Amino acid sequence: MKKETIFLALFLVVLGLSNTNAQINLGEKALGAVQKGVAGLTFTNEQAAQLSKEAVVKMDAEHVIAGATNPYAIRLKKIFGKHANTNGLNLNYKVYVLKEVNAFATADGSVRVYSGLMDVMDDNELLVVIGHEIGHVVNKDSRDAIKAAYQKEALIDGVASQSGKIAAITDSQLGKIGSAMIDSKHSRKQEAEADIFAYDFMKKNGYNVNAVESAFSILAKMSEGTQMDFLTKMMSSHPDAKERAENAKARAQKEGLYKPYIRKMPVAAKPKTTTKKKTTTKK
Repeated sequence: MKKETIFLALFLVVLGLSNTNAQINLGEKALGAVQKGVAGLTFTNEQAAQLSKEAVVKMDAEHVIAGATNPYAIRLKKIFGKHANTNGLNLNYKVYVLKEVNAFATADGSVRVYSGLMDVMDDNELLVVIGHEIGHVVNKDSRDAIKAAYQKEALIDGVASQSGKIAAITDSQLGKIGSAMIDSKHSRKQEAEADIFAYDFMKKNGYNVNAVESAFSILAKMSEGTQMDFLTKMMSSHPDAKERAENAKARAQKEGLYKPYIRKMPVAAKPKTTTKKKTTTKK
């Protein structure tokens, strides 16, 4: 009991010291493991956004990003550009040119969509997936995910025993945190709430809510194959995609909005060709 009392006293002292600093102070070596716990407790929304932004900058530099004239970038801007300000968030969005079926959104408002996802979904279905990811940001799930990633790196690499701020973490640690953000697995409750946000997002903005059922039906079919990364994250901690599709259908039916969804895949941009004029030579 005496040891527990001493530990509690140290904890309260460190907590008081930490709250005097607007930014995360990783503490001196003498604070040890106690300070690591406090760093997690004092992790604010602003700090989560700051660290997320730094991680995304690093990830952007390591991926091929569709330029402004790229058909993928043009399509994403056309369907999502009008929603760059959603629920008080200032969202920035880019396309990673990769065949993987993936998408993610981070605590700083960065939305990244893989071209592989855009290849298998029409515009409405794509908005469903993006809406789901934004739901995690709005519901603070993304903040919690990066906090957990930061705490893990602090413990593994000893960041918490150095005196400094979040910006002082190493490039390697930042890379691990970025990967953790993409691969983060949310709870069943968090995923269910993000699904609801996606449906509400579609309904609020006048889109066909039946695209929600269609999007999850596509993911269900793909999950039977070899598409792992994004699908594993989307399916691991909550009902399978078939059940989620049925949930969306049931809600649409209850609201009198259900009808079979007709997919409208965009026509791929064809490269311009030039026709050479035939020339004749006089004999």
